[in-house]
Amino acid sequence: MNPNLKKVTAAGLLVTIGIIFGDIGTSPLYVFSAIIGTNKIDPALVYGGVSCVFWTLTLQTTFKYILLTLQADNKGEGGIFSLYALVWRYRHWLYFPAIVGAGTLLADGIITPPISVASAIEGLNGVHGLEKIIVPGNTLTISIVIAIISLLFFFQQFGTKVVGSSFGPIMFIWFSMIMYLGVVNIAHHPQILAAINPYYAIELLSDHKIGGFFILGSVFLCTTGAEALYSDLGHCGKKNIQMSWLFVKISLLANYFGQAAWLLWTDNKELVQDSLHNKYLVFNGSTPLNPFFEIMPHWFLLPGIIISTLATIIASQALISGSFTLISEAVSMGFWPKITIKFPTNIRGQIYIPSINWLLWGGCVGMMLYFQDSGKMQAAYGFSITVAMLMTTLLMFYYMKFVKKWAQVLIFLILMIFVTVEFSFFLANVQKIKNRWPFLIFEIVLIFIMYIWFKAKKITNRFLIFENLSNFIPALKTLSENHDEPKYATHLVYLSKSNNKRAIEKRVLESILTKRPKRADVYWFVHIDRTDEPYTMEYTVEEIEHDKIIRIEFKLGFRIQPRIHLLFKKVMEDMVEHHELNVGANENEKALNKLNISGDIRYVIIQRFLSVENEFSLKEGFILNSYFAISKIAQSDKKAFGLDWSDTAIEKIPLVLAPVQHIPLKRIGAH
Repeated sequence: MNPNLKKVTAAGLLVTIGIIFGDIGTSPLYVFSAIIGTNKIDPALVYGGVSCVFWTLTLQTTFKYILLTLQADNKGEGGIFSLYALVWRYRHWLYFPAIVGAGTLLADGIITPPISVASAIEGLNGVHGLEKIIVPGNTLTISIVIAIISLLFFFQQFGTKVVGSSFGPIMFIWFSMIMYLGVVNIAHHPQILAAINPYYAIELLSDHKIGGFFILGSVFLCTTGAEALYSDLGHCGKKNIQMSWLFVKISLLANYFGQAAWLLWTDNKELVQDSLHNKYLVFNGSTPLNPFFEIMPHWFLLPGIIISTLATIIASQALISGSFTLISEAVSMGFWPKITIKFPTNIRGQIYIPSINWLLWGGCVGMMLYFQDSGKMQAAYGFSITVAMLMTTLLMFYYMKFVKKWAQVLIFLILMIFVTVEFSFFLANVQKIKNRWPFLIFEIVLIFIMYIWFKAKKITNRFLIFENLSNFIPALKTLSENHDEPKYATHLVYLSKSNNKRAIEKRVLESILTKRPKRADVYWFVHIDRTDEPYTMEYTVEEIEHDKIIRIEFKLGFRIQPRIHLLFKKVMEDMVEHHELNVGANENEKALNKLNISGDIRYVIIQRFLSVENEFSLKEGFILNSYFAISKIAQSDKKAFGLDWSDTAIEKIPLVLAPVQHIPLKRIGAH
């Protein structure tokens, strides 16, 4: 987290408004349009709809996320993997809700940019002269939306350092605009404020003639950005988010109530002359309309659309950055294959993942081409977010129980409220599955990859054989001092999974001593310990045999990329500076190595392939075969561990986990 954003300041609040609330902040563009749909404007629908929105934002966003879930910060960081890192030790199966929540959140993210940008661009349909040009679903509108989205993804590789400073002011203008427009329209029909009474929401949900319970599927769109809000906790800090939410929520509610007031104020006549806007509005119960743009004065429509478009671009940017962070955490925690991760700027936490960037771009473009207009997207949006929210609630239960140690009665009451609310949203959104089969494929693939990667790691680690390193110190010293054996490297480095400082994998010892003896002046064993904290960067050194066998343990946070070569050279420099290490065998080598300490460092990476000499159960066989198939398209260990510019040898060894026990082979003929 930026240290300057730990305290509540005007600058911190402005930055928070620009970074955190883009997704949930642009929901007024399409929420009421989705609630009304093609229904005739009915006071019960309008009052009930805005009442549902009010209580959803209050219970789901304010109470659950702003007040409760933000308490579950992991050293200032948020998101479902940060929450999982806090509770995983209490139940071994909690990995499953973590990957389901992450997969569904990431998958549903491919519709946020197209639905937001399309909703803004389609507002041009109300500008005089553009009525027949900008039509929802036509080629020109689709092309404009795809062009904007494509530019957004193209510029990800350069980071947002330059334009990021403008996010806060633009979003402040956006929220101020929607608040003003809402208040003006509320003034014409102040009776709409009575919808704060939950009676109207209950009445609507029990009235099957105008949608009933299933109207919650559209109402839910007003809180879809709440899960992303929690994921972005680390960018601005809890206090700034909670304080700025007061302004954001007032702006959102003012606009929602303003849209509702306008719908009732126009009295649902087929032809209404609006004296405030000086224009004619036509709607007859069969043509969808978007109240968001209708409440704007006609002279302000074009500037309003420009501001709306900028706000949706910022919202999309926040979602893309959140997706990068999510996958980066998944890689660090063993849920995702190693992939290329770049750092386009020197801002901590700002990363760029090319493969995910273009995967999301393809998904967004595909969604735009498939649905074609925002109205159809509304009918499919939200299902996966309800699943993600349910998974967060499940993890929060264990956080409240084991980490916070709250009273059982209090935990039960909180859980009952959120399970009831979110399961209701889930049931209301189930009907959307038929409209979102492309999502299901995308979600299933993401969850499948995370599940396979995690389970396969568990299976393979179960069969790792470790040896007591002390038993092999004489052999390593003898090999190192045997000048008849050609020198393999001055510093020979192996990555080890052993948590025990005195243990080492059997395969590492075999690589050094038996496969092809590797003589070196110093043998280094490097272990990476992933901490539950996000940005830890620490190390310890233990000389198992002075100047001969050394173990380094890096303690790295789950948001730190393990650039081992860079870190290893830093450790060597520190050890030489403190006279803990002689970097050469003779005076000439020492003089040279002081100038170039990394002159003769060689890394050996041992890669496994699945041997045919295995006899697995059906489940383990499927998991491991899938794992090694995915490994072929994943990033190499050399690149993943930051060894691109180093001397690195790759050794491939067969992985035999379940050797065939009975071979029905018979000898025939004479002995």
